[in-house]
Amino acid sequence: MAQTIRRGGKAVRRAAAASGTKRKVTAARRQTGSVIDQIMQWMPFSEETLHRILMFMILGGAVVLAWVVASMAGVPQLAEAEMAMISAKSGFEVKRVEVRGVNRMNELKIYEKVLGQRDQAMPRLDIAALRDELLQLSWVKDARVSRQLPDTLVVDVIERSPNAVLRRDGKLTLIDETGHPLEDVNPAKAKGLLVLSGNGAEDRVPDLVHLLDTAPALRPQVAEAEWIGNRRWNLTFKTRQVLALPEGETESASALLTFARMDGVDRLLGGKVASFDMRSTDRIYMRVPGRADAAAAAVRAEASAKAEAATARTEAARAAVASAAPAKAPGSKTAQD
Repeated sequence: MAQTIRRGGKAVRRAAAASGTKRKVTAARRQTGSVIDQIMQWMPFSEETLHRILMFMILGGAVVLAWVVASMAGVPQLAEAEMAMISAKSGFEVKRVEVRGVNRMNELKIYEKVLGQRDQAMPRLDIAALRDELLQLSWVKDARVSRQLPDTLVVDVIERSPNAVLRRDGKLTLIDETGHPLEDVNPAKAKGLLVLSGNGAEDRVPDLVHLLDTAPALRPQVAEAEWIGNRRWNLTFKTRQVLALPEGETESASALLTFARMDGVDRLLGGKVASFDMRSTDRIYMRVPGRADAAAAAVRAEASAKAEAATARTEAARAAVASAAPAKAPGSKTAQD
């Protein structure tokens, strides 16, 4: 039987290799398809939903990329400026400022901070930055800034309350209950407030308030408090009498309470004692002005009286001796004569 041989046909080896490669590709496709099918079966959504998710991701990436490019080109800033201009022309611009909650502090200091925001468009107003500036004022404890459309800026202020006066280097400074300085004042304006002195006294205000709360009956009588050696307190009452308290929070509170009880029984305040020293836990020392001088004068008077008595006794003895001796007659002679 005759066999026809075509010229240019593939060799046997090439044909076998091509056939093997085709089988491998087909097997790989089948295996990959089966793996993807298994994964799709595990997912809680269909293949169509997956296609949508991928499409949204692609679109989202395109939007983000467009926004980054626009930001680098300054498009958002231009749009914001344009919106602010449109708002200002529409009447949404700061024309009036309303300040609330100011009772003690100088209201002009708030207006100095806020008036710089006038004639600005409402959308461009930085509320947070303005609040931070207001919190830098010594009297402002808290502040809230809000827009009242179309043209009003409202500032609500919570003031600090003066609690005491700090005396240092001949100056008087108002401080609040935390020791925060408010402003320098003259003695007339500080009248009636507790006066603090001593290095670091302003940092110990909360501790002093807690100490005075131990004896509420004595608190209105305390005029001054001096922080001594960064260790303890000396209290000066309105009677100008001084009470020296011991070191330690518990020890000083106990001593003050004991003094309050003693004052309630014996009326120590307003008496002759100038100072009370309670630094020792088991006793109290009292100093009375002029008592030492009086004692010395009494000693001197007693010594003088004793000296005068001795002199008087000596003179009396001499007089007695003189009166007991016999008197001589005129012209008489002694026994020897």
